[in-house]
Amino acid sequence: MVQELKQELKLTQKLVLTPQLQQAIKLLQLTRLELVEHINQELIENPVLEEAGDDSESESADAVLDRIIESDSYSEYDGGDGGGGFSDSDEKQHFIENACLEKTSLMDHLVWQLQMGNMCGADAEIGAVIAGNLSDDGYLTQSVDEIAEKMGCDTASVEAVLRKVQVLDPVGVASRNLSECLLVQARHYGLDTPTVCAIIEHHLNDLEKRNYSGIAKKLGVSVGEINTAVEVITSFDPRPGRLYVDYEPQYIIPDVYVYKVGTEYVITLNDNGLPRLKISPFYRSILTGARNVPATTKDYIKDRIKSATWLIKSIHQRQRTLYRVARSIVEHQTGFIDKGVSSMRPMILRDVAEDVGVHESTVSRVTNGKYMHTPRGVFELKYFFTGKICALNGEEKSVESVKERIREIIAQENGKKPVSDQKITQALRREGITVARRTVAKYREMLGILSSSSRKRI
Repeated sequence: MVQELKQELKLTQKLVLTPQLQQAIKLLQLTRLELVEHINQELIENPVLEEAGDDSESESADAVLDRIIESDSYSEYDGGDGGGGFSDSDEKQHFIENACLEKTSLMDHLVWQLQMGNMCGADAEIGAVIAGNLSDDGYLTQSVDEIAEKMGCDTASVEAVLRKVQVLDPVGVASRNLSECLLVQARHYGLDTPTVCAIIEHHLNDLEKRNYSGIAKKLGVSVGEINTAVEVITSFDPRPGRLYVDYEPQYIIPDVYVYKVGTEYVITLNDNGLPRLKISPFYRSILTGARNVPATTKDYIKDRIKSATWLIKSIHQRQRTLYRVARSIVEHQTGFIDKGVSSMRPMILRDVAEDVGVHESTVSRVTNGKYMHTPRGVFELKYFFTGKICALNGEEKSVESVKERIREIIAQENGKKPVSDQKITQALRREGITVARRTVAKYREMLGILSSSSRKRI
């Protein structure tokens, strides 16, 4: 068999993501703050871009490009109505925030107390190492042996300093486990009765399950004495370091505002602080005027104008798509906005995608990291997408509405006889909602609600 090399011409079709389409997809999934940052960066890098004011020219970027570069043609995005364009106002949003003092860290707070306690020399160094190896809850993350090896001293010296650190403010800090943390607080406040200490050292699991009668039987005391000891133990702080955790607050700026005007809902996009762009008349005049400009310069300006035009088109397309998706969500979830979670309808990405006329992945990108301000509060757009549960009468219930109903049933329970997951299942079935007991347990855990045995009050 003879093998040979030859050329063959074949015509095939394949989908290619052009740079312009990649840019449009990228802008679509950016959050509002990321979009502002991206636009400001483009204003720095692209000289033909300018921020438009009230006196900006009415000629669109598309018309500019068509008039300047007549030989090139570009595919248009599908527009669609929506009214999601930029506001004509260039008013900037100013935030006046109160000056905040820097929050003291747990380590700095402990080291300061050690210094004020006249601890010096090797003990001060050991105390600083202990203070620097604490979790956010205030627990020691390294063993005494590891600290002793690091400091080149014996474990007895580390233990002695550790006991001094544990009684500093907050009391119980630098403990190695929950039992030690509670014991330190009990002894420091003079509440270390035999019953309290016995429960902390040996019966925390029974205490978590609220098995007070079992603890009383094991310790040979009355249930009343156990209740008194439990009141003491529950007054202690199991996470003494949490007051000194310096978490940065996360501020949410809504992308969409929904207002009720009469019987209808009005949807507006938040364009405050979002630069409005236009193509610089100066660079446009270079191409259209009779100036003697080198060909390389003109080619560069044309390339920059193309890039600027596609950026402006992509931003407008992003805003239109965001508006249309928000409008579809409001139309589907009017019951939630009017009455609350109990009236939320089941909704999936496909419902909005079919309504807007885009792909499901586009809806996913639009709703990622975007927030909507409604009369009922601020919600992430993805919050409105929820699965469905079929009721006995054929009506479809959203998962969120079922969760809310479970929360209401538990809120109305008798603390001495909390309702079990099985009883919640039966109550939902009487209302026409058929769910399994394990599903109720899963929803209850998602709501952060303890089991019936843990909720029981004596």
